[in-house]
Amino acid sequence: MPAINRSMGLVEWSLLIALSVLWGGSFFFVEVAIDAFGPLTIVAFRVGLAAIVLNLIVIATGARIGLDRRLWLAFLGMGCLNNIVPFTLIVWGQTHIASGLAAILNASTPFFTVVAAHFLTSDEKMTGARLVGVVFGLAGVVYIVGPGTLQGLGANTLAQFAVLGAAMSYAFAGIYGRRFRSLGSSPLVTAAGQVTASALVLLPFALIIEQPWTLPAPGVEVWGAVVGLALLSTALAYVLYFRILATAGATNLLLVTFLIPISATLLGTTILDEPLTSRHLFGIAFIGLGLTVIDGRLMAAFRRAIV
Repeated sequence: MPAINRSMGLVEWSLLIALSVLWGGSFFFVEVAIDAFGPLTIVAFRVGLAAIVLNLIVIATGARIGLDRRLWLAFLGMGCLNNIVPFTLIVWGQTHIASGLAAILNASTPFFTVVAAHFLTSDEKMTGARLVGVVFGLAGVVYIVGPGTLQGLGANTLAQFAVLGAAMSYAFAGIYGRRFRSLGSSPLVTAAGQVTASALVLLPFALIIEQPWTLPAPGVEVWGAVVGLALLSTALAYVLYFRILATAGATNLLLVTFLIPISATLLGTTILDEPLTSRHLFGIAFIGLGLTVIDGRLMAAFRRAIV
């Protein structure tokens, strides 16, 4: 199996930025939908609609998922780690804590990934530079969202542990997902397979536990948020996710959680005319520094220049 690139190229960085925009929007979509549906129902809609769309695309492109038992067990494992557990924990957590605090806690994903990848992989070992880069990136996220957000830390401890649990699940998912390269599964097929497995597991639980048909009919904006969550933040996002994972590795992939606050800030300033403050700029600079250290190429070039 070819080694995974530790330093990302222009294509990987572009895809990572695009993924950060798609996943950043999920926090907004959840905030809109959470008043109309329960957490399990939202997640079931999210993966169910995404599964329908992705399977249609698989058929339209002439690809084939197949019925290989080993592949579908891998889809189920990936679905649990990457969808069922983290999606449900984050949605439930957002019913008790502010989305800004949830974003900060979710940004701990690269830290968990660096540690887990060190012990569970042979080609993504932890280095001092990578760990320092993660710390810089996390500090930048805190600074962008606003240090005052941390004042709520501890107020709803269980919800905060839920979001941290989601971050840990994402970390293990990134490492677990590496196996799809050896299984010969393309990014599109892998994305379709894992959300299909997730939908098959989640739908019965949502129907039995939350009985969504008993709730008042939601408005157009709620359905728009659900569709956006499914098609943009899940279906399209996972095609990019598995494409990056296949070439750049788990640690690089999950740096996306640092980029999400930047995407949200820039979208707010360009589309909603929100002010771009010095706090935002300093936070972006911290994140940029952290990503540069983790990437390693600029530091290596600097060392070669001074030797």
